[in-house]
Amino acid sequence: MRYRTYSEHMQQKYGEKIYKIPISIPVSCPNRDGLLSVGGCIFCGEKGAGFENLPDVMPVSEQLKKNIAYIKKKYKAQKYVAYFQNFSNTYLPIEKLVQFAEETACTESIVEISFSTRPDCISREYLKRLKEISLKYNKQISFELGLQTVNYHTLNKINRGHTLAEFIDAVLMIKRYNFEICAHTILNLPWDDEEDVIENAKVLSALTVEQVKLHALYIEKGTVMSDLYTKGKIHLISLEEYVNRVVLFLQYLLPDMVIQRVAGRAPKEDTVFCNWNTSWWKIKDRIEEKMEELDTFQGAKCDYLNGKALNRFKE
Repeated sequence: MRYRTYSEHMQQKYGEKIYKIPISIPVSCPNRDGLLSVGGCIFCGEKGAGFENLPDVMPVSEQLKKNIAYIKKKYKAQKYVAYFQNFSNTYLPIEKLVQFAEETACTESIVEISFSTRPDCISREYLKRLKEISLKYNKQISFELGLQTVNYHTLNKINRGHTLAEFIDAVLMIKRYNFEICAHTILNLPWDDEEDVIENAKVLSALTVEQVKLHALYIEKGTVMSDLYTKGKIHLISLEEYVNRVVLFLQYLLPDMVIQRVAGRAPKEDTVFCNWNTSWWKIKDRIEEKMEELDTFQGAKCDYLNGKALNRFKE
């Protein structure tokens, strides 16, 4: 591989295949419930990101049991990452979050716990309590922070409700507790160009974020962005342009940073646009083919390692 994949990283770390298990808990987002806004991000639908999740009214222990049974039977997996996926999980009252975290941590086959959240929903009080759980159960805890873009004009247009400053502050705060961070970034937002793609990679590299999850923007029905798209008020780049942007992003990224994915996915029936009507794995193949064609690799243009990128994918 010419970039460091999540599956490779987890295989090296644990010596076996590790699978993520999505978990839903009854939590909202300050950008939806009126604290910051009632509309949320203009691309976010009523379901959030949890298309494949079990209902949040189902006890966490039951969600774990059902999902583990399914994945164990299908993939013969033995170890898992518990992924609190939907909305802003650290927006939940701290005692409830601690309860759910402990309920998950005491499950023997869970090796890591990951919380998806917003950078403005991170506080030292929450981090301190979660660190206690991490040490008590000897489980690694990580955070997936939604950044989407470093361009503050675009952040304002998508009604993100935070700026780059809050993201930087959250990263620095989390790093004090030695938790790992995965940053969510969308490389084809309508108002971003290739300079923004490069800047995204440079900022994440400068902050030494451990992992990145790339999205190809999908547009859900019933959202503000859906209305803009169907009325022709915004236009999206082509698939080929997206492939070029991902390759460019990877070239400017630290070579040891883990890439969780290079494109997202969503049910066709829920969207007006998703991945140029192409499966995510075909997009992944095209990205890898482009890197082969250019004979390039992750970190090829990165200048955060004493002025020279490591050639671990070139060797």
